[in-house]
Amino acid sequence: MGALKLSHGKYAGQVLQKFGIAECNPIGTPLEVGLQLVKVDKSDDALPYREAVGRLLYLMVETRPGLGFAIGKLSRFVSCYGKEHWAAIKRVLRYVKGSMDKGLVFDKNSSCVLQGFSDADWAGGHKTRRSTTGFTFIFGGADVSWDSKLNKSVALSTMEAECMALCGASKEDVWLNKRVRSLASQGLRTAISGGPINIKVDNSGCNNFSKNAVQHKRTKHIDIRNHFVREAITTDNKKLEHCATDDLLADPMTKELGKTKHDRHVEAMGPC
Repeated sequence: MGALKLSHGKYAGQVLQKFGIAECNPIGTPLEVGLQLVKVDKSDDALPYREAVGRLLYLMVETRPGLGFAIGKLSRFVSCYGKEHWAAIKRVLRYVKGSMDKGLVFDKNSSCVLQGFSDADWAGGHKTRRSTTGFTFIFGGADVSWDSKLNKSVALSTMEAECMALCGASKEDVWLNKRVRSLASQGLRTAISGGPINIKVDNSGCNNFSKNAVQHKRTKHIDIRNHFVREAITTDNKKLEHCATDDLLADPMTKELGKTKHDRHVEAMGPC
């Protein structure tokens, strides 16, 4: 009692039925660790790749944050896909098969203070060397916002990639904080304590750089993003905290993980 569950189990079953693999063997992770895919010159139009990506994208956006990185990665190939890409999609479908009952569970006894997590996979794109950044925000015991995307520019260091991720998380946090305060003003239950909103990162350099106004030539090129984060820290009652990588819930938004780690992070996002 006192819990709200949001799930799309019926829809997930329809997706599996649509692609003829409703009786497939389930698997524990969406993507194989270290999976590398490349664009092909001509897409195999006989494969329903685009439709599968679209249907899984809807599932991910609604209630399945654990699919964020996988769908983000596979959606980069909707105009240049082949059999290897289709095999990767089928693996995601097999993962969905093994987690049909997953959904977001909000418990009335859980904390209603926004908690953010930000992460980046530096130079993870093996051809472009662009970084994948991601964030996730927990409220009421489950995810309320998540994102995984490939950056448009190349980061020159791990710290720069983490600063890119933190900037995106900070912008989202500003909006979410306004929404929470709006609910509070309407008299709805909320646990805004007046304390700072925490965003956790696992990179000490990014954490220190975002708090320290001292600049030098090696960090001048990331000055604008960093000023935005500092301003948010100063004016929006935000606090950065260092977090061990093993406890960083944004980790599955930026890379493929093994089953044990993937399961632990995804469960902490609120699925039951």
